[in-house]
Amino acid sequence: MLFDLYHWSKNTKSREIILANIAEENPEILCLQEFYTSEEKGDFNNIDTLKKIITSKNYHVAYTTTMRGKDHWGIATFTKYPIVKKGKFEFNTRTNNSCIYTDVLINQDTVRIYNMHLQSISFSKANYKFINEVNDDTTDVKNEMEKSKSILRRMKRAFVKRAIQADGIALHIASCRYKVIICGDFNDTPASYVYHTIRGNLKDAFIESGSGFEQTYAGMFPKFRIDYILHSKEFKSKQYHHLSETVTDHYPIISYIQQ
Repeated sequence: MLFDLYHWSKNTKSREIILANIAEENPEILCLQEFYTSEEKGDFNNIDTLKKIITSKNYHVAYTTTMRGKDHWGIATFTKYPIVKKGKFEFNTRTNNSCIYTDVLINQDTVRIYNMHLQSISFSKANYKFINEVNDDTTDVKNEMEKSKSILRRMKRAFVKRAIQADGIALHIASCRYKVIICGDFNDTPASYVYHTIRGNLKDAFIESGSGFEQTYAGMFPKFRIDYILHSKEFKSKQYHHLSETVTDHYPIISYIQQ
C-alpha cells in the first residue's frame, strides 16, 4: 500500500511498522507490488531506506507513474543475489498494474523471478459504502439495484482484463528456459481462471507448506487468498506463513524455498 503514503490506515506509525516487519524478515528476495519512492533524500526515498535495513541490496524497479520528475509509483524486486538481466511484461493498460521479471544468479544457476500486480476491481468509495449498507432494511430497492450493477460492471471489466494479462504471462513463463519463482498480487482466488492459467505446472508454496484456510487480503472485500508465491517443480517450499498483523490491506506472505 505504498508504505501507507496516503495514510489510509490512519496509523501515524504505519510506515515504521511496515519497514520494521521487512527488516525483521530480512528476505533474500523481496517483491513489492505497490511501491513508491522519491528521488529526494529523506523518509520517502524508499529505495535507499530498504537498502539500509535489509541485506538484499540489488534491486529492479519499474515505474508505471512518475510525477514532478522525481516521485515514482510502480513495482519493485530486491534481492541479495546478483542480477544478470531485467525485463518487463507490458500490459498496455492505463492502470498501475504491471509485471517485471528479474534473472538472478543463485549458486551459479540462473533463476527468473516474476513479480506481478494484476488488474484490480478498483471499487470506488461509493461501492464500499454500499457494500457496508447492503443489509440495511431502509435501503431503496431501485437505488440498490443500480449500485449493484455498478459493482458487477467493475468486477466484469477486471475479470476480463486479468484473464488477458494471465494469458500473456503464462506464455512468457512457458518460453522461459530458467527455473522460475513467481510472487504476485493476482487479485483473484485459487478457483479462478487467472490462478490456474499462471500456475500451470508450477507448485504453490501455500499448498506445499502452508496450512488451514489462507487469507491474504485484509480489506473489506474479498477476504480470500489473492496473493501467491509459485515456483518451478525443481524447488521445494518450506514454512509458508503470513504475518498475522498488518497495517495495510494485505498480509505479507513468506516462504522458504530450497533448491
